[in-house]
Amino acid sequence: MLELQGAPWRYQLAHDREDNTLLWITKGQGRVMVAGVLRGVSMHHALWLPAGTLFAIDLPPGTQALFVHAPTGLAPKEPDTPMLLRIRDSFAQAELTGEIDAMHRELTQKRALMQDSLEARVRLLGIWLHRQIEKGAAETPADTAAQRLARRYAQALVRDYRTAQPMAAYADALDVTPTHLSRICRQCCGKTAADLLTERKLHAARVALESPRPPVQDVAKGLGFSSAAYFTRFIQTHTGKSPSRLRSDARKTLTARS
Repeated sequence: MLELQGAPWRYQLAHDREDNTLLWITKGQGRVMVAGVLRGVSMHHALWLPAGTLFAIDLPPGTQALFVHAPTGLAPKEPDTPMLLRIRDSFAQAELTGEIDAMHRELTQKRALMQDSLEARVRLLGIWLHRQIEKGAAETPADTAAQRLARRYAQALVRDYRTAQPMAAYADALDVTPTHLSRICRQCCGKTAADLLTERKLHAARVALESPRPPVQDVAKGLGFSSAAYFTRFIQTHTGKSPSRLRSDARKTLTARS
């Protein structure tokens, strides 16, 4: 369970995760980009994001949301595609909030068998999710050819963003022109195809730079940059700081919290 405060880029930049994510909006509204398609979310929306889904979340001040991240395979019958559910039943709303609150207590109190308890509660969340899907809570908007192309591009980004290939190479692999791909992405999520590629690389870079290792040149190489100097310019352009400054700031933040 995580909060946006302190490091909003962790959710605002397009990225994917190795674990499953459940987002539960308890107050206010916002927007989410899921697999290249922008959707609005508001109070009592639950968003299921399987591991490997490209997403970004924009929640304005005043919006309250709960996040659960869990390894794949724990929840029974967990959906393998993203799902947005509108939970209208008050008992189901309270049930989900209660389970997440119980998980938060486990994490803060660190009692015996904490991990076993958390895994059991993730399974309960999976059962809750499956029941809501069975009730018809999942929203299924009309699918379009543009959205299908945007999703295919999002899947390609998740697979290949660590390579050096430019956006035009993705467009070629999808059998469309770069101009057409960018127009479709802007239409579906408000960002160009190049924006999405930039955000995915930037997110991975910032995560890597929060750790004292590996060296900056290795981070650059692992993300397909031709040189550490080019990587440094990329980071400075998009954050206003050098890679070493970002790493230093992250270390100071970690020290302050410990």
